[in-house]
Amino acid sequence: MTTIEFNYKLTGLQKHLEYFAKKLTNNNDDAQDLLQETFLKALTFKDKFADSTNLKAWLFTIMKNIFINNYRRNVRVKTIIDTSDNLYHINSSSTYTSISPESDISEKEILREIGNLSDDHRIPFEMHTHGFKYKEIAEELEISIGTVKSRIFFTRKKLMASLKDFNN
Repeated sequence: MTTIEFNYKLTGLQKHLEYFAKKLTNNNDDAQDLLQETFLKALTFKDKFADSTNLKAWLFTIMKNIFINNYRRNVRVKTIIDTSDNLYHINSSSTYTSISPESDISEKEILREIGNLSDDHRIPFEMHTHGFKYKEIAEELEISIGTVKSRIFFTRKKLMASLKDFNN
């Protein structure tokens, strides 16, 4: 396929590519940027395109891959790496809000209500809020996963009822 034929077919698929870009980005400006990047990459690597293959599918794949790479790049930029011994990856916004006196009192009330629960319900609930998986809690407490799930569910319901002032 000659360069002129390739360019003609490429521009002929522009409407389809614009629609796909808008579906991916949900933003007209981002869709136009994605379309331009796709055209640039297609023109740069037109020698990699085999004449016997589907140009539309090839272009859609390029666009999808550019979108995914941009998304991953944006997620990486927002990731903060903690350099402590455990090397946790923390995703958080750059803004930090200080603790207000009201939220400090609210936290104490919530912790008091959690402390008032029976050990059968409190321990699985606290383990779950500290990041343990249901399976890990079940193994640690030597109970079934179903029991863990139901205890956590009922604990949430009890806390919501006793802390109804905090509900929106």
